[in-house]
Amino acid sequence: MKKIIGFLAIVVLLISCNKNEQGNMVVKVTIDGLKKGTLYLQKVKDSAMVSVDSVLLEGKTDILLSDDVESPEIYFLALDKIAGERISFFGEKGEITVNAKLEKFATSAKITGSVNHDLLAEHKAMAQKFNGKKLDLVVEKFEAQKIKDTALVSKINKEEKSLIRRKYYYTTNFAVLNAEHEVAPYLALTELYNANIKLLDTINNSLSKEVKASKYGKELDKFITEIKKAP
Repeated sequence: MKKIIGFLAIVVLLISCNKNEQGNMVVKVTIDGLKKGTLYLQKVKDSAMVSVDSVLLEGKTDILLSDDVESPEIYFLALDKIAGERISFFGEKGEITVNAKLEKFATSAKITGSVNHDLLAEHKAMAQKFNGKKLDLVVEKFEAQKIKDTALVSKINKEEKSLIRRKYYYTTNFAVLNAEHEVAPYLALTELYNANIKLLDTINNSLSKEVKASKYGKELDKFITEIKKAP
């Protein structure tokens, strides 16, 4: 009898040791061209990049990584054989699918399953248009400075300031329209950190109760409080 009980105890222990526990966010990854390596799921914690899950790849085609997400936040996928390059995405509860190619690891990534990531991608597409216009103005100003056309330089400077304001207003409006999603405070923190405090307040005051209690919601409120306390 004792031998049977002992045997059952060992079986239970083995089962518990081999149990593959998953968090409330599961990231299903496919990387075309990848056969071997270690893939890491990472996020920023206390200002440091930390790995929350990893998998050793040896011919595997189905790659699963997971973490327990308290509130949606930015996550990263890093591959040991590609230093300094990461796939970033907005992680949240549920299943997220990432499809990428080894040759163009970060730039080829296609992410589905995250509402916040879809919204972030939408904002990024418009932001790239603003950045493209800004680059055009930089080139124009450089040429104007070469020929010492001060009037044209002054005109371009005004256009640059106007472009920045329009980008700030676009981001503020986008965040307010999506105030029920965590992407709103994230955009305020990453795109409007040096904007007028009124724009930050506008976003903060529009956030839903749930988003205010999220990681980025709390960080935004703290950031605004610190700005107002500063002399």
